[in-house]
Amino acid sequence: MVKVEFLGPIGLDSIEMDIKSLKELSIYMKNSNELKDWAINSAVAVNDVIVTDINYELKDGDKISILPPVCGG
Repeated sequence: MVKVEFLGPIGLDSIEMDIKSLKELSIYMKNSNELKDWAINSAVAVNDVIVTDINYELKDGDKISILPPVCGG
């Protein structure tokens, strides 16, 4: 199991999932009405390190953070 947290304006509670790669998470998000728009443009961190490889393999206990884009000045 991994823990997935949705930061900032996504506004959803953290969930635990039994997934093995970020690709599986991407598919889940694209199939979710609440998350599909965020799946396209959010950054992803695994254990507080930004990961860009969709095939990144996850381990039991990993923490995944979905980081939506922000703007400011």
